[in-house]
Amino acid sequence: MKVILLENIKKIGSIGEIIDVKRGFARNFLIANKKALYASKENINQVEKIKTQLSKKDNEKKQEAKKIADQINKKDFFIKKLATENKELYGSVKPTEISKIIKDKEKLDITPSLIQPIKEIRSLGKFKVKITLHSEIDAEIHIIVESAETIQ
Repeated sequence: MKVILLENIKKIGSIGEIIDVKRGFARNFLIANKKALYASKENINQVEKIKTQLSKKDNEKKQEAKKIADQINKKDFFIKKLATENKELYGSVKPTEISKIIKDKEKLDITPSLIQPIKEIRSLGKFKVKITLHSEIDAEIHIIVESAETIQ
């Protein structure tokens, strides 16, 4: 299915580009999230007219993402979790928990879908976590998992 992109999407394409994607991906993700339009003649003409506005919006999002990246990049965030004697966690640290900690410490709202731990956090220690803030801007933070002393 051919669609026209309304924003830059990492590994897919840039604004105004006409790409061929699977029908389900187009319908359920790109069009549902207003990231693309069906590639009809009317839509192609419409996107050509508003391409500069879309680029301007994308640049604003990029500037905002850059500010957030500068604020949190290379910072350490601490999490206390229950662990066994051999430093394994009961469960793992999920992106939702990381998002909550960033919100508490830095007062930034980062959706869990943007957070990608480089490897699953299932033990005590220091872990790198990548946050994709924009198609061109990533931030990297460190999650330090410490043992919670008592079982509640």
